[in-house]
Order: sequence, then structure tokens, then C-alpha cells
Amino acid sequence: MSEAFTIEKILEIPWVMQAFKVILILAFGWILSVLLRLGIDRFEKSISKADAIRESGDVLRLKTFSHLVKGTGTVLVWLCVVYMLLGSFGVNVAPLLAGAGVVGLAFGFGGQYLIRDIINGIFILIEGQFRINDVVKIGEFGGLVEAVNLRHTKLRDLEGRVIYIPNGEIKTVVNFTKEYSRALLSIGVAYETDIDHAIRVIRDLGAEMRKDSYFGQLILDDLEMLGVDDFADAQITIKFRFKTLPIKQWEVAREFRRRLKTRFDRENIKIHFPHRMLYWGTKQDERFRKEESRS
Repeated sequence: MSEAFTIEKILEIPWVMQAFKVILILAFGWILSVLLRLGIDRFEKSISKADAIRESGDVLRLKTFSHLVKGTGTVLVWLCVVYMLLGSFGVNVAPLLAGAGVVGLAFGFGGQYLIRDIINGIFILIEGQFRINDVVKIGEFGGLVEAVNLRHTKLRDLEGRVIYIPNGEIKTVVNFTKEYSRALLSIGVAYETDIDHAIRVIRDLGAEMRKDSYFGQLILDDLEMLGVDDFADAQITIKFRFKTLPIKQWEVAREFRRRLKTRFDRENIKIHFPHRMLYWGTKQDERFRKEESRS
């Protein structure tokens, strides 16, 4: 009885009761945010197992969208926690909301860029223009997409530099890894080369790459020969391409060039390289110099 009386007395102390309310509100916000994240993660895993999602290649898009929902939901939860804390301290929240509306109007012109970023970010995610781990070029910047949210898109280029692009500034997107990629190659051979023989060698090497235990998994279709593409100053250009898995076009192209150089050397097919001829003077130039020295 005395213990219950003691607890009641303690709870009657104003600051103790206030601290107890604050702890409850913070615990409520933390539990709610954790449950929100766990629920979204479980939903994402269950949806990603669906055959339709796997076949359409939207697993990364679903992952991107779930990151966005988790981030937005967490912000909303803690905003509610802040309002509840203000209410527990006796602060009238209604005037604050009205004041927020006035402040919003005052900063309307400045906030239009934020609104533009958010709206464009929503359309980027809905339309699936790009996803996390895609390789894209946005304006003059290019790189691997590391993160996408409503405010900005985060890229990392080949040199490891991180680039943040506001979604409202995104006008044109070039996605190098949407569904599949293509390795487009051009090789220049000397004019005295037997073109038909060179094309046969390229086709044979493409078939060899297709059967390779590693690179065969990266190549989705047989080599497509586009043929003689150009008669340049000192070379005949042959163009061809591979259809590959997303992001794998560069790896396939590098390995093909390496093997092609070895194969061309074996077949005595010359790859063009620039030639430069230097003249160190003529007899006529020497005669002019002698005449100038006499004068």
C-alpha cells in the first residue's frame, strides 16, 4: 500500500509526469517507424518474388520505390511525434499550423523549385526512367545511379565522384542499361585487306565468344554484323555489335577487342594506325639557303 502511494506521489510531480509523456511519445514514434520499415521490407520481398515482377525486370524499380516510401513515411511519423510533443508541453498547435501556411505563402516563390523537384521525382519513379544500379547520362553528367529520392538523384562516375542532380533539373535521360545493352564496335583495317576474310574472322570470333563459359552468359544474342561502314582516309571501317546484359556491354567489348587483335595478327590482317612521313629538306631548299648566304 505504501509502495502504491509512493508511485502515485511521484506521478503527481509535474516534471516527472511530463518526462513520462515525452518518453511514451518518443517510444511510440520509434516503434511506429520501425514497424513501418519492417512492413515495407516484408511487402517488398513478397512482391519481388512474383513471377511478373521478375520477368519484367522491375525488381530494382520496386527497391527504389520502397526506399522512397520508407524515407517519406519516417519523416511523416516524426513530424507527428513533434506535434504530439508540442501538445504535451501545452503548446497550441493550431496557430502553428496557420502560421506555417502564412510562412508557406511567403516562401512560395522559393519553394517552387522544391515542389518542381518533388513532382519530377514522382514521375521518374512512376515511369521507371531509371533505377538504382542503372548507368545513365543526365545532361552533361553520367554515372551509376546510387540513390533516387523525391528531391534529387545521386550518381557516381567512373572516377568515383558523387554527383547530386536536383530532379527538377532533369530534362533528358540516356539510360545505357534499360532491359538490355548493346556493345557497338568499329574496327579499321588497311585498304589492301580482304574484307570478306576480315568479316569472316570477326563472325567466327563472335561465335567463339558466344560459346565462352563466362562471356557467353553476358551475351544475349549472336554477333550482328552491320558491314562496311566507312571508307576513311587510310582505312576501311567495319561495324558490328553485340546484345548484352545491362551494364555488361563494356566488359564484352574490351574482351572482344583483345581477342580480335590476337586473331588478326594470326591471320595477317593489318589494323590501321596513323602514318606520318617527314621530309628533312630538299636540294632546292639547300640552293635557296646558299643564295641567301651570298646576298
